[in-house]
Amino acid sequence: MSEEEFDPSRPIEEALAEGVRLFNAGEYEESHEEFEHGWLSSEANDSEFFKGLVQAGICLHKLQQGQLDGAEKLHAGMRRYLAAFLPSHRGVDVAALMDEMRPFIKGACEQPQAIDWSGAPKMKLEV
Repeated sequence: MSEEEFDPSRPIEEALAEGVRLFNAGEYEESHEEFEHGWLSSEANDSEFFKGLVQAGICLHKLQQGQLDGAEKLHAGMRRYLAAFLPSHRGVDVAALMDEMRPFIKGACEQPQAIDWSGAPKMKLEV
């Protein structure tokens, strides 16, 4: 996200909700842009939460592109960032996301030709 695209007056909750919607629609690269807004807008420890969501989106985007090593590295980073926010944070069920991501990434990396995107992880957001 460039400085021209970043609107500091935009509510973080709006970017979070749009990021979750895009992530759940399989638009992972676009979701990362929304989560990045939260990262740039947040203060202190909250930025780590948004960094974790950014990594989740880019992880699945890399997987879509067939970049398995990149996806695995981003998945590990996502887990490190989000671990401090278990079980949930800002309405996001972090525990469920981590529980869904682990077997999906493992299976996709073991058999990339057999990825079933209909079973891709989803984010749960309580509003």
